[in-house]
Amino acid sequence: MPQTNRLISLDAFRGMTIALMILVNNPGSWSHVYAPLRHAKWHGLTPTDLVFPFFLFIMGVAMAWSFARYADTEHPRRALYLRIIRRTAILILLGWAGDIFPRFDFSSMRIPGVLVRIGVCYFFASLIILSSSPKRIYLWTAGLLLFYWLLMVAVPFPGRGADPWAFGSNFAQYIDNLLLAGHMWKPDFDPEGIISTIPAISSVLVGYLTGLWLRNDKTDWHKIGILFIAGNILAFAGLVWKPLMPINKQLWTGSYVLFTSGLALHALAMSYWFVDMLGQRTWVKPFVVFGSNSLFVYVASGLMVNLLFLIKLNKPEGGDISLPGYLYRYLLAPTFGDTLGSLVYPMILLLFWLAVLWWMYNRKIFIKI
Repeated sequence: MPQTNRLISLDAFRGMTIALMILVNNPGSWSHVYAPLRHAKWHGLTPTDLVFPFFLFIMGVAMAWSFARYADTEHPRRALYLRIIRRTAILILLGWAGDIFPRFDFSSMRIPGVLVRIGVCYFFASLIILSSSPKRIYLWTAGLLLFYWLLMVAVPFPGRGADPWAFGSNFAQYIDNLLLAGHMWKPDFDPEGIISTIPAISSVLVGYLTGLWLRNDKTDWHKIGILFIAGNILAFAGLVWKPLMPINKQLWTGSYVLFTSGLALHALAMSYWFVDMLGQRTWVKPFVVFGSNSLFVYVASGLMVNLLFLIKLNKPEGGDISLPGYLYRYLLAPTFGDTLGSLVYPMILLLFWLAVLWWMYNRKIFIKI
């Protein structure tokens, strides 16, 4: 496959990831959710905990293609740096806008967040990539993970307990409470906090190195073979590190980065084999459609859900209830049961957005930043 071709398999992988993100973020009732669609309470891993690291990994893979366009003299390096700054700012501002919309309460606005972390990781990963050779990027990837581990296990702070990874007595949580009090996801904790963003940058760098590998002149079978081998090595390394640093999404531990990066390599290899090598694109078309406008649908779906909760309807027994709550309680739960009905609700949202995105895809409308 020529290096200039677009990786349809990457679009499909991205689309699957963003679709799952919408699915797990919008249950009909948070009291009735299938276990695999919940985050692990603290240590451990569920399929839901793969969504965010997969997205960062995918972003890194895409950077190997987007940055390559600036390697010639027609695209000076200055233009690339300006693009990086602009994209970072837009991601962060979109994250903040989505948090305060539609009530615009700045007093309790969440400063960290998913899009904020994506923007910060994109910015620092870009600086590392543009200033380093591939060999040094490997060192940066490992160095960031080791640096984070040392911060968590060695830096003293008031309230440190015997377990540096325990909730309420870890260094990352201490720093967030010190600097972000009143502006976090929970009163005393944020899963996208300051210190835990350091290892998240490594998730992007692993993706970028993967993209470089896919852009080389090796045969397709050689490429996916190495992806599977590398995936096994990283996943195994994550399990080996686990006794010293538990797999924990909310702290974004190094073992979590290695294990999820290994699984992401496997997932991309399978997508590459099925879509780009075998040419089986019909079955993955819905995911390609989602992946082609992933940022748009993530932001737009979040804003739409916030607006839907502002619509109030009268309950038969008196009082009012939001439109999503009404649909779940009086239509979906009685029809499908509590838990399945809770899953059907975000599936309806996905079908709605698939129709919107399909229309955009057919008209070649792609929202980029």
